[in-house]
Amino acid sequence: MIRKEAVTIIGKFIGKNPIVSANGFMSRDLFETNDKESNFYMIGSMGLASSIGLGIALKNPKKQIFVFDGDGNILMNLGSLVTIGSLKPKNLVHIVFDNNSHESTGSQPTNSSQINLAKIAKTANYKIFVIQTKTKLISVLKDIKKLQGPIFLLIKISTSKERSKRVSWNPKSIRDRVIKSI
Repeated sequence: MIRKEAVTIIGKFIGKNPIVSANGFMSRDLFETNDKESNFYMIGSMGLASSIGLGIALKNPKKQIFVFDGDGNILMNLGSLVTIGSLKPKNLVHIVFDNNSHESTGSQPTNSSQINLAKIAKTANYKIFVIQTKTKLISVLKDIKKLQGPIFLLIKISTSKERSKRVSWNPKSIRDRVIKSI
């Protein structure tokens, strides 16, 4: 499964719930497949989607908040896992798409194949799910509706040559749309 396929599947289950999406191809895929006012596209900054998602989750406890991260992004801000795990937001679902590379910047390898991100998240008080197939992804998405967070989905994906269009919203418009929607 490639990231865009997983993002499309997840988008069908999330509905209008806010998504904070990491920079690069992650946000492009989300923008192309499921653009909505409640999407916060974190363009231009690596590793901050989880921290922004935490802030939104804490201020909006009645809404389920989703964070889309890449393995390279979460490796740049592992401390956010500890912060999220210690604050235990019940409404946060943190999804990491792991293709063992910084695909958006030229597919340089990450160290995600050398460490276990799911174990780190579990140690940080997340409920964890490791997903490798579309069938498992759909099953887990149904299951997490009944659970309280923080929840961590590690989705193993393949790299892809397919490229989605760039996010056409400027940063101020992205911010304003999200604020209006929540």
